[in-house]
Amino acid sequence: MNNVTPNHAFKVDQLQVKIYDSSISMGQAASDFVAGELNRATQKRGYANLIFATGASQFKFIDAFKKDKTVDWARITVFHLDEYKGMSDQHPASFRRYLKERILDEVKPQQIYFLNGDVDDIDAEVTNYERLLKQHPVDVACIGIGENGHIAFNDPPVADFNDPKLVKVLELDEACRKQQLGEGWFDTIHDVPTHALSLTIPAIMQCQAVSTAVPDLRKADAVYNTLNSEISTSCPATILRTHPKAVLFLDPDSASKLEKAE
Repeated sequence: MNNVTPNHAFKVDQLQVKIYDSSISMGQAASDFVAGELNRATQKRGYANLIFATGASQFKFIDAFKKDKTVDWARITVFHLDEYKGMSDQHPASFRRYLKERILDEVKPQQIYFLNGDVDDIDAEVTNYERLLKQHPVDVACIGIGENGHIAFNDPPVADFNDPKLVKVLELDEACRKQQLGEGWFDTIHDVPTHALSLTIPAIMQCQAVSTAVPDLRKADAVYNTLNSEISTSCPATILRTHPKAVLFLDPDSASKLEKAE
């Protein structure tokens, strides 16, 4: 581990906020945090369970994390946050493909449970994934925050802090679909799926620890709202302020709308 020191650190309610001098140091710090949580779990009981997010916000974190030699991947079970409904894992925008290519094929975890968006029986897939999550209580979730304040695909119109389900099919709002287009995953807005299979907010909040890596200027408004708006589904990420062990990792761009001395 590299023990990267933040330029600035503070708390908003229970949420720890750490600002670093670059997206690279931000990613390294998130990697160190996640590795530490996994190592504590494996030392305590011999194994650990992990959730990965995808998207451009996770690039620097994943680049650092896959190089961490302290993590014993033979003891790690991996889940992921979401997948587009109806999408093959061969599609360039598939989150299963993203994770395989960027980290999983290299580190080879003990077990990987993918959320398959292209199965014939979506209801059975959702039910099975929820069962697996209940069987494998998650030690650390690695997530991001969307430009509209979503976590996973829980966009403001559909987010539910008290959802009885852990996994469900959700409709993506226009802002979310535009973000996926803007990140370069699709050629036109018409190519962006309208629905996705996603972990719900309670599924994320029940994880023992939550690492939230959020770089880039385009996320500055979402970061500001996460820390300054009332806790409500109008900005779903505000719920992170109630988690006892969540850390928000920022770079100068994503933190640019925050006051210098929180």
